[in-house]
Amino acid sequence: MKNDLALSVVIPVYNEEAGLPALFARLYPALDALHVGYEVIFVNDGSRDRSAALLREQWERRRDVTKVVLFNANYGQHTAIVAGFEHCRGARVVTLDADLQNPPEEIAKLLASMDAGHDYVGGVRRTREDTLWRRLASRAMNRLRERITRVRMTDQGCMLRAYSREIALAVAASREVSTYIPALAYTFAANPAEVEVAHEERAAGESKYSVYKLIRLNFDLITGFSLVPLQLFSMFGMLVSLLALVAYVIVIAYRLAMSSWHDVATLYVLWDRDILAFFLIGMLLFGLGLVGEYVGRIYQQVRERPRYTIRAVLEDSQDRGGAER
Repeated sequence: MKNDLALSVVIPVYNEEAGLPALFARLYPALDALHVGYEVIFVNDGSRDRSAALLREQWERRRDVTKVVLFNANYGQHTAIVAGFEHCRGARVVTLDADLQNPPEEIAKLLASMDAGHDYVGGVRRTREDTLWRRLASRAMNRLRERITRVRMTDQGCMLRAYSREIALAVAASREVSTYIPALAYTFAANPAEVEVAHEERAAGESKYSVYKLIRLNFDLITGFSLVPLQLFSMFGMLVSLLALVAYVIVIAYRLAMSSWHDVATLYVLWDRDILAFFLIGMLLFGLGLVGEYVGRIYQQVRERPRYTIRAVLEDSQDRGGAER
């Protein structure tokens, strides 16, 4: 196996048939222009279109620098990145989306920052070619995530990032079932940095992140890196108990002071009590769901099932002793 590669580029692919030709046309010239030894690792995340066939054709054209990992099912973007980390050989590893929203020409900026001594470099999109609600939701989650997890990333949604080989291997070795790769890598970094990068509209197709997947991703990010949500809920429970005790003392004092209840006052108290009951029930259900999120993560982890299953790996024979496995 050759170990003189300077750069590995990991690209997860899921149903990107329409955009892959444009990606190939821009990616390889951009990497050739760097004048360093490199490899491109495509991880096909169980695509149901012709993405796997297009990746195989590209591997046939550029066997010298191309590797294709084929999953047997869809395991998610971050799991695909972990698989890429486990198969990379470069001293530096760059992750890139396949939709060309992250221009491959911007990779040089990340490498220049690493040349300055940084071991982890995150991309910050200069302009967002996304819908308004996605931009607002991203800003809100960035602020919430930084306060809760202390993971400082200006743009958590940008997957154009560079990692030292040591950090990439540490991420792959963590064996976490559900995680957020940029945040996990940040915890291993000794000298992280961020650089501004361009952001473009998708070359073709549509985003694979639905509202539900975005919510799930942020749940993984928050619960995977902090116990603050559980602690906040515990403090909220104590605060409600204290307020309930104070309210109880006030009501008892009022009853002792008043000889009889007025009808209007009685209706108001009952109505207010029902509203309070609905509120507390809602908070109770939220708390159970929050605890269930943590318990569910523990359950997934202790089963120790494989994070993914590989159907085949297409690579040059001099790398692994065989063109396909």
